[in-house]
Amino acid sequence: MEYVLKVNSLNKEYSNFKLQNVSFSIEQGSIMGFIGRNGAGKTTTLKLLMNLVHPSSGEIELFSMPLREHEKEIKQRVGYATGGISYYKRKKLMDIINITKKFYENWDDEVCRHYLKVFSLDESKKLFELSEGMKVKFNLTIALSHHAELLILDEPTSGLDPVSRDELLEIFLNLAKEGVSILFSTHIISDLDKCADNITYIRKGKILASEKIDAFLENYSVIDLPEKGIINDEQNEKFLGVCLNKNGSTALIRRSDVGYFKEFKIGKPDLESIMIHLEKEDF
Repeated sequence: MEYVLKVNSLNKEYSNFKLQNVSFSIEQGSIMGFIGRNGAGKTTTLKLLMNLVHPSSGEIELFSMPLREHEKEIKQRVGYATGGISYYKRKKLMDIINITKKFYENWDDEVCRHYLKVFSLDESKKLFELSEGMKVKFNLTIALSHHAELLILDEPTSGLDPVSRDELLEIFLNLAKEGVSILFSTHIISDLDKCADNITYIRKGKILASEKIDAFLENYSVIDLPEKGIINDEQNEKFLGVCLNKNGSTALIRRSDVGYFKEFKIGKPDLESIMIHLEKEDF
């Protein structure tokens, strides 16, 4: 089993936020979705992986090399895209490409032209003339044009229409077949159903889970709560989160605790339902 990325006990402390003991790894040719609510630490983690911010402690290893000692070599093999990248807004796309390509030894003009065409990007346009969705596509074109072996993408489908999102996810699947590994954060959980093998779920700066999606889903069950009825203290302690809906309310429990709820309707939650329930702190 070959890992392209290993993160071990990563910590980063700010005045109002702590990233605590973050650990996960990505195999070659796999797609990992990075999920969590706003402010959970996703973007901070991805910036740490690119050495854009520096950890308080912990280790980051890419392609079996420590990031600190081999940053220049590693970044030749990594494609990074985020909505926070700021180019000169009045520069034409072709000018931005011509500047950027000088930094990559494996830059491929043919691949770049391919993705400009796939994403319907006019390289004669200036950056400020692009919609937010087209800016996302341009960032991805840059990230994909130098034969990166690992893509680290912060909200890559944000701002894209459903058809464009589907096309991008198909690109991810094809890249994975070629051995490219992909780590991408997203709030659109349905994107993970389309293409991801694994998830890493971060909550309040800590990793709640990092595993195969199917294995993660197997950990939980959801029950329908009656409008009237008594929930005893033992049952109440098993609730991981309760959500209201138009038909009443549902509670998330661990699959191992279903025996406490034999009189309830029990179902299998999807990934989005699990996340929503787990983020409900007060119930």
